[in-house]
Amino acid sequence: MRPVQLRPARAGDTDAVAAIWMSGWRDGHLGHVPDALVAIRTDESFRTRATERVADATVAEVAGEVAGFVMVVGDEVEQVYVAAAHRGSGVAALLLGAAERQVAEGGHPLTWLAVVPGNARARRFYERHGWIDDGPFDYAIGHPEVAHVRCHRYIKQL
Repeated sequence: MRPVQLRPARAGDTDAVAAIWMSGWRDGHLGHVPDALVAIRTDESFRTRATERVADATVAEVAGEVAGFVMVVGDEVEQVYVAAAHRGSGVAALLLGAAERQVAEGGHPLTWLAVVPGNARARRFYERHGWIDDGPFDYAIGHPEVAHVRCHRYIKQL
């Protein structure tokens, strides 16, 4: 594995974060979420969200390029995405570890995240890293709410 640097995202990272987010979201969600949600997840929506949320992100940098990112909100690991070229390289595990530390540093003894049932690759990844499937739930997605997405809540004691 090439050296990976984890650091807070900067304004200059927004294009890379948006591209990784869009590509990864489509890989894991298309065919598994309501059409109403797919309709609002445009290229522009990912750019806007990346710009608005850059301060919330931790990025993994490999050879000077953003290879992936995580975003944490309270006790939730809200976003975990890795560029396709870096999947399977260990970047995702490093980012997930960073997210877990952020949640713990926020004073939370338990963390959680949501995964759509059809995203088998993500589910296997989280299970390999000690996360437990706590069962299905409806996750409200969108601002304003657009859809309730059936997900599995994964949890981990910190």
